[in-house]
Amino acid sequence: MSHELPPHLANILVVDDEPSARAALVELLREEGFTVRSAADGFKALGQLDDWTPELVITDVKMPGMDGIALMAKVRERLEGTAVVVMTAYGSVEHAVSAMQAGADDYLTKPVHFPELLVVVRRVLANYELRRENTRLRNALVGEPIAPGHDWIGRSKESRELLGLVRQVADSDASVLILGDSGTGKELVARALHAWSPRKAGPFVAVQCSALNEGVLESELFGHEKGAFTGATARRDGRFAKADGGTLLLDEVGDIPLGVQVKLLRVLQEREFERVGGDETISVDVRVIAATHRDLYKEVREGRFREDLFYRLDVITLRTPSLAQRREDIPALAMHFLERHAAKGRKHIRGFSDRALRVLLSADWPGNVRQLENCIERAVVMCQSNEIEPRHLPRDIMEHARLTDEAPPIPGSSMAELERYAILKTLEHVRGSTSKAAEILGISPRKIQYRLAEYHGEAAAGGGEAGPPRVSE
Repeated sequence: MSHELPPHLANILVVDDEPSARAALVELLREEGFTVRSAADGFKALGQLDDWTPELVITDVKMPGMDGIALMAKVRERLEGTAVVVMTAYGSVEHAVSAMQAGADDYLTKPVHFPELLVVVRRVLANYELRRENTRLRNALVGEPIAPGHDWIGRSKESRELLGLVRQVADSDASVLILGDSGTGKELVARALHAWSPRKAGPFVAVQCSALNEGVLESELFGHEKGAFTGATARRDGRFAKADGGTLLLDEVGDIPLGVQVKLLRVLQEREFERVGGDETISVDVRVIAATHRDLYKEVREGRFREDLFYRLDVITLRTPSLAQRREDIPALAMHFLERHAAKGRKHIRGFSDRALRVLLSADWPGNVRQLENCIERAVVMCQSNEIEPRHLPRDIMEHARLTDEAPPIPGSSMAELERYAILKTLEHVRGSTSKAAEILGISPRKIQYRLAEYHGEAAAGGGEAGPPRVSE
């Protein structure tokens, strides 16, 4: 897995009492685009923290006055999330072990080998960024609380617009028709309409219309008298009676048989009905919300849905966006489902690797939020480490994620992915000449060579992925 962080986002503090070694590290890191400061000892390093916050501190272990281990402890007291990499003399394994036991994120041996430095720095910063992103996601998980155990997760433009409309129409008693693909949260929108309405103290009752045949659905909606049909051993109230004073959701209303549609129309018009097998007229005060994934306009045209009933239901129309239309919400939704299923499975999983998140962001999600939750539940079961990796995700998600040789998606790609794409495509254009590619990209040929070495290492580790194009000076 590639551990990359956009260089311009990282501040690095280099602490070393050897001036030449310190200057060399600063120069090399600045050339890579990092913002770098330096200090000759631990005390001067702490002084730098008064007006500046580094994401990473690289410090020598053996320094006069305050050694690297003591400095690390002081840094962590002041900046809890800052990463620390320690440098030890070649062969001083015990110092490296002590540093790691004390909480260092990684270590380097001196003299520092530049390619190794870059690998370690980017890996540590990627983990830092992952921790920060997971913290941000946890803090932003609750988009809109609706009812106990029911929250709309996400702050995308599409989510905000939908919930704004829900709040606007919640006070009305007008019928609402919620349209949207399966798995987009239509029932959750219906619950929000109820929870934010004057009827919130009353019952919220839902009936899944597609799961019942005509006779059973009629009884389910309107109730039945004792002896109305075989097996009716007692009078039973229907969902309309149970929802009196509250809200009734007719889920998948497009699947209601035509015979039941006639009786439903009467209830909507007159607010009264009779139980199956009875003649007593029952009046109810119910707000009706209907939801469907079907195209009701088409159903009306083709004679499968009554036009008069359609217009009774379609006083106000709300549309739930697909997950592909609200990709910005995917990380928060994924973290929400991760925490839910990790708690059920009594697992301690802190979040997602950067590549796993990119896979989730780039997948098509035809099953929408419901499919995403199933994917995360499966990943939690398969995960034996402290973060979800791509290998824990279902095969079909990996196969359909748009992680190809085409231009990386924006948003959804890191600066490192964009840089890699630019370097490899430019090299392909100039037939492998690093000097020509460097001139076009405005970077040094040496940087291209370092990057190609990294890409080659990743390909080797990945087991056969195509390597970078053959290059020349």
